[in-house]
Amino acid sequence: MAPATHPLWRGTAPLVLASKSAARRALLEAAQLPVEALAVDIDERALEAQAVSRGAFPAEVASVLARAKALAGGALCPGRLVIGADQTLALGDEAFHKPADRAGARDQIARLAGHTHALHSAIALARDGVVLFETVETARLTMRPLDANTLDAYLDAAGEAVTSSVGGYQLENLGIHLFERIEGDHSVILGLPLLALLAFLRRHGDLT
Repeated sequence: MAPATHPLWRGTAPLVLASKSAARRALLEAAQLPVEALAVDIDERALEAQAVSRGAFPAEVASVLARAKALAGGALCPGRLVIGADQTLALGDEAFHKPADRAGARDQIARLAGHTHALHSAIALARDGVVLFETVETARLTMRPLDANTLDAYLDAAGEAVTSSVGGYQLENLGIHLFERIEGDHSVILGLPLLALLAFLRRHGDLT
């Protein structure tokens, strides 16, 4: 019988999330899936550079990184189902990365203001060196035009959080004030395509 805290789970062990992302872990826990977080050591920028040199677009880069995280986590946890996830932000074909400081966040947000950008969220599920499932889904977000005073007010209010995510915002918090239109699943925006993962786990027999 499944534990009361995970009433639909039929797996033999908790999922392993190869990520330090609190938002991704919170999504899984809100769905009442048993999950253990594990930090993995991969050179994301080197893998991204290799992918880009092969002509990969931002969505494919996200998939490459998600797969690498899942496989790295699987090497540390034999026999376990390991989730790797990654997200890229692109304005057209130009990829953005986490800003290093407030000035970098200000520059990024100013460039995104008044335009629609894409969040490509990839997920891979691996066990014992085999990727069992992977997908990438996209959300499109339109940021409203922002004048200098509005942008500075946002940066003041958000504080250090502007350097903790690509694009300089957290949509689930103050970042929502930057936008005028959002198209896409909430879990995709937060960096983990949850509906696709749940569908696979049901097919795999781990969920009711």
